[in-house]
Amino acid sequence: MIGSRFASFQLQAPTFFLPSLPFPSSPRRRFRQECRSRRRAFQTSRTGATSCNCSAGVSKPLGEEQHQRNKQAPNRAYPFHEIEPKWQLYWEENSTFRTPDEVDTSKPKFYVLDMFPYPSGAGLHVGHPLGYTATDILARFKRMQGYNVLHPMGWDAFGLPAEQYAIDTGTHPKVTTLKNINRFRSQLKSLGFSYDWDREISTTEPDYYKWTQWIFLQLLKRGLAYQAEVPVNWCPALGTVLANEEVVDGVSERGGHPVIRKPMRQWMLKITAYADRLLRDLDELDWPESIKEMQRNWIGRSEGAELEFCVLDEDANERDVKITVYTTRPDTIFGVTYLVVAPEHSLLSTIVSVGQSKMVEEYKDLASRKSDLERTELQKEKTGVFSGCYARNPANGEATPIWVADYVLGSYGTGAIMAVPAHDTRDNEFAAKYNIPVRMVVKPDGDCVDSSKAFAGEGTVLNSVNSSSGLDINGLPSKAAAAKVIDWAEKYGNGTRKVNYKLRDWLFARQRYWGEPIPVVFSDDTGEIISLSETDLPLTLPELDDFTPTGTGEPPLTKAFSWGNSNEEGRLTRLILYLEKLPEEKQAPCLSGQVLAEAMYRYYLRYMDPKNSKELVDKRKEIYWSPVDVYVGGAEHAVLHLLYSRFWHKVLYDIGIVSTKEPFKCVINQGIILGEVQYTAFKDQDGNYVSADSVNASDELYQEVIPEEKVKKSGDGYVLDENPGIQVMARAHKMSKSRGNVVNPDDVVGEYGADALRLYEMFMGPFRYFLSPSLYKFYDKKEDGLNKQLLKQMECGGGGRDTKTWNTSGIEGVYRFLGRTWRLIVGSPLADGSFQDGSLAVDVEPSFEQLRSLHRCIAKVTEEIEATRFNTGISAMMEFVNAANKWDNLPRSIAEEFVLVLAPYAPHVAEELWFRLGHSNTLAHAPFPEARSEYLKDAKKVLPVQVNGKTRGTVEVDEGCSEEEAFRIASQDSKLSRFLEGKSIIKTIYVQGKILNVILGGKGAKPKPRPNPDASRIIVQ
Repeated sequence: MIGSRFASFQLQAPTFFLPSLPFPSSPRRRFRQECRSRRRAFQTSRTGATSCNCSAGVSKPLGEEQHQRNKQAPNRAYPFHEIEPKWQLYWEENSTFRTPDEVDTSKPKFYVLDMFPYPSGAGLHVGHPLGYTATDILARFKRMQGYNVLHPMGWDAFGLPAEQYAIDTGTHPKVTTLKNINRFRSQLKSLGFSYDWDREISTTEPDYYKWTQWIFLQLLKRGLAYQAEVPVNWCPALGTVLANEEVVDGVSERGGHPVIRKPMRQWMLKITAYADRLLRDLDELDWPESIKEMQRNWIGRSEGAELEFCVLDEDANERDVKITVYTTRPDTIFGVTYLVVAPEHSLLSTIVSVGQSKMVEEYKDLASRKSDLERTELQKEKTGVFSGCYARNPANGEATPIWVADYVLGSYGTGAIMAVPAHDTRDNEFAAKYNIPVRMVVKPDGDCVDSSKAFAGEGTVLNSVNSSSGLDINGLPSKAAAAKVIDWAEKYGNGTRKVNYKLRDWLFARQRYWGEPIPVVFSDDTGEIISLSETDLPLTLPELDDFTPTGTGEPPLTKAFSWGNSNEEGRLTRLILYLEKLPEEKQAPCLSGQVLAEAMYRYYLRYMDPKNSKELVDKRKEIYWSPVDVYVGGAEHAVLHLLYSRFWHKVLYDIGIVSTKEPFKCVINQGIILGEVQYTAFKDQDGNYVSADSVNASDELYQEVIPEEKVKKSGDGYVLDENPGIQVMARAHKMSKSRGNVVNPDDVVGEYGADALRLYEMFMGPFRYFLSPSLYKFYDKKEDGLNKQLLKQMECGGGGRDTKTWNTSGIEGVYRFLGRTWRLIVGSPLADGSFQDGSLAVDVEPSFEQLRSLHRCIAKVTEEIEATRFNTGISAMMEFVNAANKWDNLPRSIAEEFVLVLAPYAPHVAEELWFRLGHSNTLAHAPFPEARSEYLKDAKKVLPVQVNGKTRGTVEVDEGCSEEEAFRIASQDSKLSRFLEGKSIIKTIYVQGKILNVILGGKGAKPKPRPNPDASRIIVQ
């Protein structure tokens, strides 16, 4: 527990949410401008000498002019502005965190990895370092424990923003990308992360994507990569295919142009071939159960049947056309009152009647403008149109109408369903709207049913017999009836048993320029796909001046008429020769103009051997470093990125490239940091305040941003300080430029230092983010809605536990802690603001209490780092510093071990304190202290014992002794036991470490050896 001196460290109070109302932006310009002005003042005043003598023996003597400038510098708790650049330079110049290519494999390994960041032009905000700081603490901790640590960083640098910027400005995306990478790298280094920068990789480098292309060729050889016509987001006005995230409410995010779903030939990866293994192997993973459950839902394995309904002609005769439906409820086949086919179903044009063809075409056009998410949204109103034809139900012979409706997707199952409105909610809503009959064929066991609603559960089958078909399932339980229907369908050729998946094959190409070219050519004559030779990889991007879309749906790469590698002499010639040497029937080929969609799904392998030009990864290195021990990233990647990575890995496992079935041993989601809480008051047309708790969404009100100092806490909400009757809306939002609530880590580092930022982000609350089960449902939907829904829920505080809210004033608490730690070891500043050389530590033997305080801290911090409970580890260090500040002296051995404990969290100040304690080498590889058990035992305390409120004696117990243990010791004491003989014990009252009071009953009752734990008693902690 943190002492009262640290009360200001606690997190802010809960906020009051009113999510249905819009919220205006409230930039923190004043804070950022103050940080920048202070940093400029410091940078202007620096001339190389240091006021704290941090580099004693290295830097020049402090000059009088510098002393004068320091007097004008901002007061700081400790000289982080000099310490941090010094040690960052030392680490870089000495390659402190470089992992050798050849390591001692007899030592244990620890591979800790951050999810690949995309280097955007905006740079980092304070939310990004949350995961990076955690992985850095783990890396530094394991390094000090003697592990070989692999802790790399790189860039998922291909992306739409850079290409769009290129289209808008004419700047080549490579120029923009390199600029952004340099900014990201500089910011990460300023935070002291112990990455091995010698292993840095970027997906835009040919040496990297050569191996992405190589893997693609292996997939192609094994039939796991293929081309298919699939619907894509096509924007006629922009003349290009758009990614799902570029489409908002049916229009392009850029320009607001209409977007339609248009079939185009695309490259697909057959991830469905691995569906069972992806599902089965989840059980072996040390991942949060929420992530595993979401992957199970996304894969969506179900068992059922495919049943065939024969299409009828105008005279009700069966045609040679059958509609196949997939159902998980064959037991409801007698309840089918209509069929539904998707608007994009391949048979629709052949079955629609002449009279309905125009209406069907119009409906297909409307449906093409909707995303899959919009079409399958449960809350949306169901729409459809009758096809004008019927199909025969094989179970009862009825002519069943065929409808076209967009709530059925052509990409799921067979693209057609048998609709049973009595037992499916969506079917019931559709039937009610279009007056389609409802027939109940399953009744719940023992319960009455509301006939106005669909009963989707299992029960006993009724109304399900037909002598003509020979099928009778009346009176059977649902499962038995389903099995009988499948057996009947297989016997008479009306269907077959089927396992189905929601998981769809993976669209793996983009009609874009900025990506890895697909290494295949096509024959103009035959259209045959011809793989490039592996020796001709990488196939590099051509240099283009025009990145704009072609307007025809063809990718920009088709503009490259002479395509080769201009960076390597002879490469273009070899590629042309290769094409010319193809058999005659394959001449006149053209390169694929598409690019691979992603290159980030196997980067964890390349980190193991980043300079290897001959193979993806050296076998020995892969066996040693695999799998990744800890993988940290955002919850929004909980399904798709991790699922695709697992698919890649399993393919590589099958072809002998990797030695493990899974890529990541442990996955941790860190959640997000929201912007600072913003307060909004509402005013009516006359300018009068309206309390937020009485506001309706339909009210015409003005909103006014209220400064934090003008509100106060009241119950569960906030009110105006001057008018407590007016409740205001208090809400934290996801950081974004549009809201003006982005906090730049550069500003925080300039004001408080990198170590303070690191500590604060770890101290804000528990690190691990546990996704709420209420969000699992969003992973049943298509990708375009997944991230938006998830982030919206997280932003509102309802997405799971431990979403954190940034509070700039909160960082001051950990900053003061670092200042107290500095003064504990170095001492207070001198009159001129500088600090003395060396430290206050003395060479004396520590007392038992000092050792006990230290080793309790060591034990707690070790335990909490291992469990990624970094916030409580910081609390333990705060308690130690509080205690140590009361000592008469600071033994050097105590100071040294505490500095080593602090080092993973605050490496810059720890390195400087280690230096001042007399060490010439970095502490990065110094052994992490181990807690000694003899100092962890609780101290003895004298506990007064009362019987019926009168003190009868004392016993000696351990500090923290439980009530049960205290009573046991008291009852065995010779002086106290006689007061208990022959008495019944009514209850015990125990104040831990203070008193034990035993309340007895009357005489003659048999004594109880111990009160039942469920009996009445009072325990005061």
